[in-house]
Amino acid sequence: MIKYWIEGGGKLNGSVAISGAKNAAVAILPATLLVNGTCRIENVPDISDVRLLLEILSNMGARIRRLGRNTLEIDCSHVRNVTAPIELVRRIRASYYLIGVQLGRFGHARVAMPGGCNFGVRPIDQHIKGFEAMGATVEQAGGYVCADAPEGGLLGGHVYLDIVSVGATMNILLAAVLSGGLTIIENCAKEPHIVDLANFLNAMGAKVSGAGTDIIKVRGVRQLRGGFYTIIPDQIEAGTYMTAAAAVGGNVLVENVIPKHLDCITAKLREMGARVTEYDDSIRVESSRRLRRANVKTMPYPGFPTDMQPQIAVCMALAEGTSLVTEGIYDNRFRYTGEINRMGASIQVESKTAVIDGVRQLHGCEVRACDLRAGAAMVIAALCAEGTTVIEDADYIERGYEDIVGKLTGLGAKIRRTEDRSAPAEESVG
Repeated sequence: MIKYWIEGGGKLNGSVAISGAKNAAVAILPATLLVNGTCRIENVPDISDVRLLLEILSNMGARIRRLGRNTLEIDCSHVRNVTAPIELVRRIRASYYLIGVQLGRFGHARVAMPGGCNFGVRPIDQHIKGFEAMGATVEQAGGYVCADAPEGGLLGGHVYLDIVSVGATMNILLAAVLSGGLTIIENCAKEPHIVDLANFLNAMGAKVSGAGTDIIKVRGVRQLRGGFYTIIPDQIEAGTYMTAAAAVGGNVLVENVIPKHLDCITAKLREMGARVTEYDDSIRVESSRRLRRANVKTMPYPGFPTDMQPQIAVCMALAEGTSLVTEGIYDNRFRYTGEINRMGASIQVESKTAVIDGVRQLHGCEVRACDLRAGAAMVIAALCAEGTTVIEDADYIERGYEDIVGKLTGLGAKIRRTEDRSAPAEESVG
């Protein structure tokens, strides 16, 4: 049980460096299983999701060397096609990428149904549709997904995704890289981490085109070779520190970012009254007065990201007037609002819309992080609140934020971390 103890009321000032993108890393690391050689990967975020994936790869026979906190060498030349331990797979949503890579490299995959943040029903039917389009046979039984390629391996296929799905786009892309022939994926998601995965695969010898557009084409190759790659900065981590600066107040320079990836967040914070200045690879956020109300609807990229919905909601909880947040991606992503309301916010949820009446002050109390991004939102709320806030189950936050305590301390926040190793561990769903 990890807890954060936060004393609110201060401003944030200084600079913070953004780590590598979590959502890119958790796909690129499984992708190394497709490579017959050594991959040197830089800017890998040091977060618990990454450590879990590295443990899974190690169990499969990957040779992993850490050359620094954020640089890894991974050699998957001699990996075995074994079933990853269920106790690891069920702790991370991105474990479903193992289905695509094992199916592509070995022709068979048996992977436990993944865990991850629980936002309601998040089926993998679109992933399966893609695998079947390449000739695979897929069954779900006993809590496992079992997939088999036809004799001779996967074949090129044509799949139209019924919904825009980041996970399905990436998983089908992974499976198709070593297939025979051309695979066309239509109605693709366009997120920056999809482009990053495609760039990684191409750097290793794949032939992927169209990533970042509606249609991705993959021409199968016989093998991937080793190489060097640097993961892009984390769009959501950057957005989290930007919203924290806007909500709490102060002057924060967010460094090591790609400003274009943050356009929708920048536009919304400016609309709410924060001053946002863009540079080549950094963004400055300044806020010295109460924010204004705004409306947000989450949408696939380049729309406002669902992973930033809880954080922007905290800004609205303290803004002047009534704001609306409409969740356009997941069915059940407002569970955190009850915790923020305990701190004095006024948020009413009606189906997929939250009606937020801004208040002048939040108050510290004990709250619980119910998932990764909700936990980040509670950190922002605690920094704004009067008094001390204790955030329980902060383990969720560390799934996606590298050294968040150290980074916030560097900005002047009063935050400390405690860990109770005697507390019984709960099965992770976030």
